[in-house]
Amino acid sequence: MIRTRHYAIPLTILIALVLQIMPLPIQVDTYRPDWVLIVLSYWTMALPHRANVGVAFISGVATDILLGTALGVHCFALSLAVYILAANYQRLRNYSVWQQAIIIGLISALYHAVLFWLQHLLTGIPFQLNYLWPVVSSMVLWPWIFWILRKARRQLNIS
Repeated sequence: MIRTRHYAIPLTILIALVLQIMPLPIQVDTYRPDWVLIVLSYWTMALPHRANVGVAFISGVATDILLGTALGVHCFALSLAVYILAANYQRLRNYSVWQQAIIIGLISALYHAVLFWLQHLLTGIPFQLNYLWPVVSSMVLWPWIFWILRKARRQLNIS
């Protein structure tokens, strides 16, 4: 029990990284939610002293390596998103889950805007509206991920 408690946050981030690179059919891959961002958002709002910008940076490095993007692109975007969440976590905790889903959508939109901007500067890719579908799927999945992670946090007594 004690070991599980100490490894719960890294384990959930590892699961999110696996879900981020899991192969999906092309029709569904466009709507792939930002698993790492969602999991980091939950832990940042629930336990900001345990999941912070440093954890986001390391997760971003892992995401960059796994996805094969330029090193630092996801690091910067995740760190910026988690910084905004960590700076406002006390206010965000008081919102309902549905209001938090809207905030997660805005944070995800910022995350994708920063990703696009950095990749555009590095590779010159053009903007397509398909880049924003993960924002919608992340918003829709937020309540369920929130309830699953909260239940795990309470059962393992993580503080």
